[in-house]
Amino acid sequence: MKLKIPPVVVLFVFGLLMYLLAKFLPFGYFHFFGRMYMVYFLFTIAFLIGLFAIIQFFVNKTTIDPRNPDKVSSLVVSGLYRYSRNPMYLALLLILFGWCIILGNAFNYILAVIFVRYMNRFQIFPEERALRKKFGKEYALYCSRVRRWF
Repeated sequence: MKLKIPPVVVLFVFGLLMYLLAKFLPFGYFHFFGRMYMVYFLFTIAFLIGLFAIIQFFVNKTTIDPRNPDKVSSLVVSGLYRYSRNPMYLALLLILFGWCIILGNAFNYILAVIFVRYMNRFQIFPEERALRKKFGKEYALYCSRVRRWF
């Protein structure tokens, strides 16, 4: 299996769609006190989750390129991966949530839900099939203990 679109590109496409929706949809806007503090919090958490997830892959000497899960050399199940099977994708989702708050249009959260569905269908499910094929029962046991997103 070889995936063609890197998840970061998918993030930027959804970010652009959110921008266009906020710009051209004449209703659905919101504002609340502390909005930017919430954005800073989400972006900081996303950065830390993404950074620690990538570091764990490097420590375990496995690839971080999600387009070819067949090149994975080891199954990472410790650290953040004890709580989420996909902390890097969770970090991308948190970035989109922060972007939703910056744009201030409630309808952008619908696009965030579509992002999750897209990632599940075109990224995560194919990765899981490849990991199940490569690691067998060890991966199945891991999946039974740890949730896909959070």
